[in-house]
Amino acid sequence: MTFSKRLFDLILALLMGLVLVPVIGGLALWLLLKEGRPVFYVSKRMKSPTQPFAMIKFRTMTVVTEDQGVSGAHKKSRITARGAWLRKRRLDELPQLYNILRGDLSFVGPRPPLHEYVERHAETYREVLKSRPGVTGLATIVYHRHEAMLLDRCHTPEETDRVYSRICVPAKARLDLIYQRRRSLCFDSWLIVRTIKGIFEK
Repeated sequence: MTFSKRLFDLILALLMGLVLVPVIGGLALWLLLKEGRPVFYVSKRMKSPTQPFAMIKFRTMTVVTEDQGVSGAHKKSRITARGAWLRKRRLDELPQLYNILRGDLSFVGPRPPLHEYVERHAETYREVLKSRPGVTGLATIVYHRHEAMLLDRCHTPEETDRVYSRICVPAKARLDLIYQRRRSLCFDSWLIVRTIKGIFEK
């Protein structure tokens, strides 16, 4: 990550924090009272091919003993009503401001992958993760709805894994590499604005 991109992330995260910390606190209290513990969901993700980090989100699903792989139709029944409301507005991702301040994430970049897919697609992620993972990005904006449609048709963990690994990973990687070649603070700003606009269009 370049110095200018890191500085951009820090300044924007601090400015947003002034507004959003009370919102995050209010949502956390609301979830605690309505859903109980845990309020946050912590997922092991990769910020480089060899460096994991703990990505924090608001919990939107019922708790199970083991939860592996990406979300397909087989996990939909676990999404709570409040979780669905948070997901629709991407409010479940607000705690990732902490990850941005720590340097685990940037505002814009490829979505941080699970370790199992980095191992399985080592060559692909060796290139993709030359960019710091982000909360949003070109692949998120362009491909998210299509990915959701594909995974919503998968009714077992095995089917979800197969579709995600064979179709979604290569498709998103192509977009992530386009972003990598074109990245600039202007492009990042446009992608952030486009993400916010997309949330309000839902």
